[in-house]
Amino acid sequence: MGFNAVIGRGSRDEGYHAQMATFAPAMVACALASQPVPGAPARAEESTAAPSSPTIDVGQLFATTCGFCHSNGGRVAGKGPQLLDAQRSDDLIRNCIKTGKVGSMQAFGQVFSDAEIDAIVHYIRSLRPKRG
Repeated sequence: MGFNAVIGRGSRDEGYHAQMATFAPAMVACALASQPVPGAPARAEESTAAPSSPTIDVGQLFATTCGFCHSNGGRVAGKGPQLLDAQRSDDLIRNCIKTGKVGSMQAFGQVFSDAEIDAIVHYIRSLRPKRG
């Protein structure tokens, strides 16, 4: 008894199997091409030292991620509370960013690095009313 008979498929799937037979060697070749060749010189990007971490534009980061709920850069309440002059500790703010608040704020611990979260806390602490 053949494979198609066991799973109840007819000849309509034969085209699929023919396509897979055609594409499988190409997929294997692509996978192998990404593997290092023993004895070959290292690629240029692998042999250079990793660049230092890029500077975080925390204002832009806040605006594009947090600004939807914390209006005017966190200076006024929106869907979320005003963060200007927040009376919470840095640790509490950091924890809220990382783990969220049930029913009101999603967790960002998997989205932001610890350095980015620290930069956001520093940004919140540096908020001043806009003039003009």
